[in-house]
Amino acid sequence: MPVEWTPNLTVGVEHIDEQHKTWFKKANELFEAGKERRAKEYINQMLDFLDEYTKMHFRDEEAYMAKINYPELEAQKKAHESFINDLAKLKSDYNQNNGNVLVIINANNMVLKWLTNHILNMDKKIGEFAKNL
Repeated sequence: MPVEWTPNLTVGVEHIDEQHKTWFKKANELFEAGKERRAKEYINQMLDFLDEYTKMHFRDEEAYMAKINYPELEAQKKAHESFINDLAKLKSDYNQNNGNVLVIINANNMVLKWLTNHILNMDKKIGEFAKNL
């Protein structure tokens, strides 16, 4: 199942929405690489990119929330930390299983579920809060 950004995932803060779109695009490329059984090195590069991009996005998002005095910043930080740990575990599982692409393919649902739930249930509140400033 492809990981696709859809308009209902709009937060209403342009730079956050643009980063979310990029994240979905790159995650989809990773899952496609897994389905196509691309080389382990390529998939590791994709995992590294997603790890770094995710950390950068979360730093940007958290800085924005701090700037607007967003009241749920700490809950967001905890959710972000949990997801970063999940990504690290995904990469570790992939490498411990000798590059078994089934690990990547099976992770698709976890990532899709986390991202969409996080955006719909947590990130959208940032946009609503910012709109009322």
